[in-house]
Amino acid sequence: MSAVLTKPMTADELLMMPDDGWRHELVKGELIKMPPTGDEHGEVTVELTAPLHFHVKKNKLGKVYAAETGFKLESDPDTVRAPDIAFVRRERVEATGTLKGYRQGAPDLVVEVLSPSDTMKKVEAKVAQWLEAGARMVWVVSPKLRTVTVYRSLTNIVVLTEKDTLDGGDVVPGFQIRVAEIFP
Repeated sequence: MSAVLTKPMTADELLMMPDDGWRHELVKGELIKMPPTGDEHGEVTVELTAPLHFHVKKNKLGKVYAAETGFKLESDPDTVRAPDIAFVRRERVEATGTLKGYRQGAPDLVVEVLSPSDTMKKVEAKVAQWLEAGARMVWVVSPKLRTVTVYRSLTNIVVLTEKDTLDGGDVVPGFQIRVAEIFP
């Protein structure tokens, strides 16, 4: 019996896919269907997106992107990921303008809000992939634990609780929010 080999999907094919009501990511040419998130995930995402977007826009720091925005991290086979929230600094946005396709490389800041279906192994793999692709900082927000884990590298990790303040550091200068304000 012989195995049927399928050709890896490309980023261009993903971009041209008809809307089927699902979000998708592409990992090394394999299409990954992303289930819709729940109420808590959506609320937490908005509670962080809104003040981040306001701060970035007011200070002309760059652009904040929503979960539907894909970033091409690898080629041949292609990997396209879509974080819950992304920030790209102004210099990088101005260098390319608004694109019809995916942005090349990782955002400067990646925010992943955990869903009940996420496993630690899956989240750690995504964080590593974002950092390896050039993200300067990754925030992993846990609604269940009410924490934000800040990754500047795989060895520079800080866990913030509700009593702490989340700070954009040199990636999003001047941005601060109390962790407690993110959670309903």
